[in-house]
Amino acid sequence: MKRFQGRSRDSLRDVSLEWDFQPGADASLLIRMGGTHVICGISVEEKVPPFLKDTGRGWITAEYGMLPCATNSRYRREIGGRSGRTYEIQRLIGRSLRMMVDLATIGERTLRVDCDVLNADGGTRTASITGGALALRCAMQKLVADGKLAEMPAILPVAAISVGIVDGEACLDLDYSEDSRAEVDANFVMSGDGRWIEIQSTAEGAPFSSETFLSMTSLAEKGIQELFEFWK
Repeated sequence: MKRFQGRSRDSLRDVSLEWDFQPGADASLLIRMGGTHVICGISVEEKVPPFLKDTGRGWITAEYGMLPCATNSRYRREIGGRSGRTYEIQRLIGRSLRMMVDLATIGERTLRVDCDVLNADGGTRTASITGGALALRCAMQKLVADGKLAEMPAILPVAAISVGIVDGEACLDLDYSEDSRAEVDANFVMSGDGRWIEIQSTAEGAPFSSETFLSMTSLAEKGIQELFEFWK
């Protein structure tokens, strides 16, 4: 199966990182995965939510947003309140990134991850997780350099990718044209030691078999291992 720009079904789109994209952030990067471009910025706050006060534990949370012209038709700016889709995505990002580190090792502070989509061409939530994880590591390194942490916490790398069934075949890292017609759509989040953090999989046309799911899982693992190369 040949895809846009000649990609094979098991190939990622071109991936690149631009570090320190927002100088005012504690850490930031712009991740590009094909036509999807996401800014991941980290803000460190010297406080935690009330339920963590005086526990000695920190917190990692995420916010996600899409700029109005990120898609072909204008995306309504979420001024009056975030949509259910947005809340669902940012909860996924936050859950995934909290798996990176023992929250007791970062002190009573919040690391807030802002993921803002400049251009959306499929896979915005998985790009946000992959870029946000790398930016978080950089923010923790800065806390150590600034003397706010005595030593670098043990960090578990995290990355994510989408897989779908398109024209009857499992395909890695769907762009929008593929995602919009996929028979099955799935998002996979994995840790650097090969364990799954979260899998979201939905049949869009008809139920799918265990064999189909396993073929998608295999592709996802291949793609995520390639993304982990950026951690080196």
